[in-house]
Amino acid sequence: MNNQATLDRLRDLKLVGMYQAFETLLRLPLHQQPPADELLAQLTEAEHEYRQHRRTQMAIRAARFRYQASLEELHYGPGRNLDKTLVLRLADCRFIDRAENIFLTGSTGCGKSYVASALGYQACQLGYRVGYHNLIRLIQRLQLAKADGSYQREMSRLERQHLLILDDWGLQPLDQNGRLALLQIMEDRHGKAATIITSQLPVSKWHEYIDDPTLADAILDRLTHKAHRMELKGESMRRKQSLAAEK
Repeated sequence: MNNQATLDRLRDLKLVGMYQAFETLLRLPLHQQPPADELLAQLTEAEHEYRQHRRTQMAIRAARFRYQASLEELHYGPGRNLDKTLVLRLADCRFIDRAENIFLTGSTGCGKSYVASALGYQACQLGYRVGYHNLIRLIQRLQLAKADGSYQREMSRLERQHLLILDDWGLQPLDQNGRLALLQIMEDRHGKAATIITSQLPVSKWHEYIDDPTLADAILDRLTHKAHRMELKGESMRRKQSLAAEK
């Protein structure tokens, strides 16, 4: 079998990483091409890296992050109160294996959603399943799912996420159905998976936000049992970027 036939067979088998690597190696002068054992090792590694990258990209698309973000791009400026030591400790995403939650609070525009997105991207790159949701839109979707009979399927999908990110907690009031749905989500995840919550409300106001003492106790007991807290401060990052762009 000649080289072109080998390329054709790799393409037919959808071994894209191998195909691309072999095609590149064939362009090298003969004296620079690796021997058979090294060639096989390089092609196998190329296929492994291609598939890993493809899985990561699919996980990122499925998560539907609010921002394209990375931990390397986070700003730890003075007065922002973003704990670099804690962020670096969370970067290995072992907090997900330990089913620990993260609360990101602070005023609008201070970067809570960006930090949450960056942690979510990191988790995808390490092979975890992640879902990113605006809390109110998620509750509305679950209410529609109840109407069309797909509620349990939606809840099961949320339960399977290794990391669930709930953005904009506290922006709009919850009705009783929303509270019950939130309780079920937290019950399904308690001790088994991690949740990140971003909110303009300080954690001390969450009980009042849920507005039902019994359900609030049940929800917050499951959320706060093992949680890391970061209260971001400073002026709006969006406003600062807008002013910089105008200069």
